[in-house]
Amino acid sequence: MYQVRARSIGGGRAEVAAGTETIAFDASWASEPSGLPGPAELLASAFAACLLKNLERSGQLLPFRYDHAEVDVAARRQDAPPKFVEITWELRLVTDEPQHRVELLDRNLRQFGTVYNTLSAACTIEGRILTTPTSATS
Repeated sequence: MYQVRARSIGGGRAEVAAGTETIAFDASWASEPSGLPGPAELLASAFAACLLKNLERSGQLLPFRYDHAEVDVAARRQDAPPKFVEITWELRLVTDEPQHRVELLDRNLRQFGTVYNTLSAACTIEGRILTTPTSATS
């Protein structure tokens, strides 16, 4: 079971306690952006975190070697009714793993992520992995 505790602290600001950290977020409505992430960005962040955590898992189980990873996530919503209709992602890896191992990693990311699987039941998810050889970053 996963648990968090969130609270409103006034002025459209709120925070959520997760693990040992507190994350501030924007809970305002119909006002200027505060610069804090809102619920939609937090959901996209959870998706990105799921990919990176599953990458770490795969790195240990397969084993899959990489030097660096970076992921971009975009979530597209519709207005009526408000919901996400598509999530796209791009994972960039610095690795010397052969392409067939990158494809295995891709299958693992799509199959074993809790957040990934939950969101894929609600909207379309499209993503890809791009690789750069380790020697190219030295």
